[in-house]
Amino acid sequence: KMKAVLAHNKCVEALKGEAQMPAILSVAEKSEMNDKADSAIILCLGDKVLREVAKETNDAAMWAKLDSLYMTKSVAHKQ
Repeated sequence: KMKAVLAHNKCVEALKGEAQMPAILSVAEKSEMNDKADSAIILCLGDKVLREVAKETNDAAMWAKLDSLYMTKSVAHKQ
């Protein structure tokens, strides 16, 4: 669901990190995309999960932390 929210806000590219964003984007556009992604991720998280990622400084790091915390667990539960 969270990735759908990010896609709707046109900020999925921010998950790759600023260095991996398209070169055609200006610094201001990259910053705006990062801000939108940060906000969308934070709004989708509950308090307990938010505490887990609170130390991360950008959206790509937050996404990587969420991925490491929950994706491996969800794959293991499906088997």
